Amino acid sequence: MNPSSPERVAEYRRRGWWRGETVDSLFRKAVAERGEAEALADAPNREALVGSPRRRMTFAAVDRAVDEMAHAFSALGVGRGDVVATQLPNVVEGVLAFLACARMGAILSPVAMAYRAHELRQILPSVTPRVYLTTGLFHGCDHAAMLADLKREGVTGAQIVVLGGQAPPGAHALDQLTANAQVWPFPTPADLDAAEALTLCWTSGTEAMPKGVPRHHDHWVVNGEALVEAAGLRVGDAILNPFPLINIASIGGMVMPWLLCQGRLIQHQPFDLPIFLGQMQDEGVAYTVAPPAVLNMLLNSEALLAATDLSHLRCLGSGSAPLAPWMVKGWQDRHGVTVMNVFGSNEGTSLFSTGEAIPDPEQRARFFPRFGAEGLEWPASFPAKIRTRLVNPETEQEITVPGVEGELRIDGAMTFDGYWRAPDLTAAAFDAQGYFRTGDLFEITPEADGRYYRFVGRCKEIIIRGGQNISPAEVDVLIESHPRVREASCAAYPDERLGERVCAVVALRPDQTLTLDELCEHLKAQDVATYKLPEKLRIVEALPRNPLGKVLRRELSGVAAS
Repeated sequence: MNPSSPERVAEYRRRGWWRGETVDSLFRKAVAERGEAEALADAPNREALVGSPRRRMTFAAVDRAVDEMAHAFSALGVGRGDVVATQLPNVVEGVLAFLACARMGAILSPVAMAYRAHELRQILPSVTPRVYLTTGLFHGCDHAAMLADLKREGVTGAQIVVLGGQAPPGAHALDQLTANAQVWPFPTPADLDAAEALTLCWTSGTEAMPKGVPRHHDHWVVNGEALVEAAGLRVGDAILNPFPLINIASIGGMVMPWLLCQGRLIQHQPFDLPIFLGQMQDEGVAYTVAPPAVLNMLLNSEALLAATDLSHLRCLGSGSAPLAPWMVKGWQDRHGVTVMNVFGSNEGTSLFSTGEAIPDPEQRARFFPRFGAEGLEWPASFPAKIRTRLVNPETEQEITVPGVEGELRIDGAMTFDGYWRAPDLTAAAFDAQGYFRTGDLFEITPEADGRYYRFVGRCKEIIIRGGQNISPAEVDVLIESHPRVREASCAAYPDERLGERVCAVVALRPDQTLTLDELCEHLKAQDVATYKLPEKLRIVEALPRNPLGKVLRRELSGVAAS
C-alpha cells in the first residue's frame, strides 16, 4: 500500500525533501558503523511493568533481535504489506517490532495501552492484522485475554503474541517464538520502496471513531531529520523517550532521530519523576521531552536539580499546553538548557520553536516560527520543506496581517496524504489548495515584524462570552502560575444571558486549598481582561488526558456545567 501518489513521491524526491531511503536501510547503516555501541535500553522498572528482566542492547544485538522477530512474524503468516498490531508499554520490543516491520515490508499499527474492547472493535476489522503483539496483565487489564475474547467474537483473526506472562489458549509466547526463530538475516524485499506504507497510527478528533493515519518510510525519515535539526542532536547522543510508541511524537520525535544519530534510545514508562531524573543523569541524556507542568515544578525545585547531574542535557522538548515564559527563560539562564516549544499532530503539523529560530526564551515560550510562510527564511533546512498559512475558516480568506485569528493550514514533506479507508474524512481534511486543515487557531504576531505565529486555541474550543472570544489556553497558563495550582484547564458552561461563561477546572498541589475569589485576584494582578476571569471553579484530582498527556478539554464540559 502506497499512501502518497506517484506524482507527489516523484516531486518531493526531485526536490530532495524525501530521500527514497527505507528505515531498514538507515538502521543497517547504524549497525555497520556502530555495531558494538549501546543502542537501546529499557527503563529500570521494566520487570515491574511486564514481568521480564530489563534489556540493554548494542546495535548488533538489536539487529539480531529484529531478524528473530521478523522470522517469528513470518512464521505466523506476516508478509509484505500485511499489518502487525501492537499494544505495548514503552519496552524495547515496541522498537524491535517497528524495525522488524520495516525490514519485512510489513505495516505496524500500534494502539494505546489504554484502548479497550470498545476501541478495538472499531479498529481491528478495518486493518485486519495478521499478528497482535501485546502483554498479559498490565495495570489491571489482561490485554491478551481481552484479545482472545475479541477473537472468539470474530472481531479479529489475528494471531495473538504475548510479551511476558501466561499466554491464553491458542496464543503464542513471544520468547518461545523468537527462541525458535531462524538465526540467519531476514531477507528484506530487494524492491522495497520507501513510499510503501510502514505504519498505521490512530488519532482522535471531533469524530466518534478513531482515525487511521498511514505513513511510509519517506514520511518517517524526513520527520526524524527535522527533529535532529530542531533539537541540535549529534552522533551518539542519548535520547530519553517517555512517549508510548504509538504515533508521531514517539516514532518521528524519538525513534527516527535515534536512528539518524546512531545514538542510544532510552525507554521510560509510566512517567515517574525519580526514575526519569535518574535516567537523565545515569544515561547522560542529551535530549528528552516533558510536560510544561513538570518543567515548571523542576525549575522551582533547585535542591532536586542540584542533586541531579544534567551536564549532558542540551535540549528539552515540551508542548501540548502553553509554556510559561519564566520557565523557558529559567532553564536557559540558570541551566544552559534550551526548551523547545513543539506543536504537532499525527497528520503532520510540525512547528518547532527552536533556540535558533527564536533566540529570546520568553518569546519562544509564546510563539512559533512561521515556517513555510512566503518571504521568510530560517536557520535550518527543514523549514523549507513545510508550507503554512492562516485562513479564515468561514470565508476561506487568507490572513496575512498581525492580530487576526485564523485556522492554521499546513502542507509539505511531513504532512500525511489522507485517513485510512475514509475518503469523506480525507476530502474534508484538506482545503482547495491541498493544505491540511489543522483545526488550530493562530494569529500572526506584531513582534519581530510578523515572523511568528501565536497559538490561540482550537477552532471549537473558543469560549464566546457575550460576543467576546476567549482562548481557554491563554487563561490556563495564567492560572497554572498560581503557586497552589498543579494543573488547570478552562472550559465553557452555558449561560442564558451571555451564551457561555468560563469555568476553571483545577488540580491543586498537595494539602492546598483555593477559592474562586483568590484565583481571580491572582489573575487580576496579571492585568487580565475582566471578561476572561473564571466565574466558576471546580477542584478535581487530575485533568483527563489522552495517552500523550494532552488535556481532553471536551471531557471537562460536564464538570464545568455541574
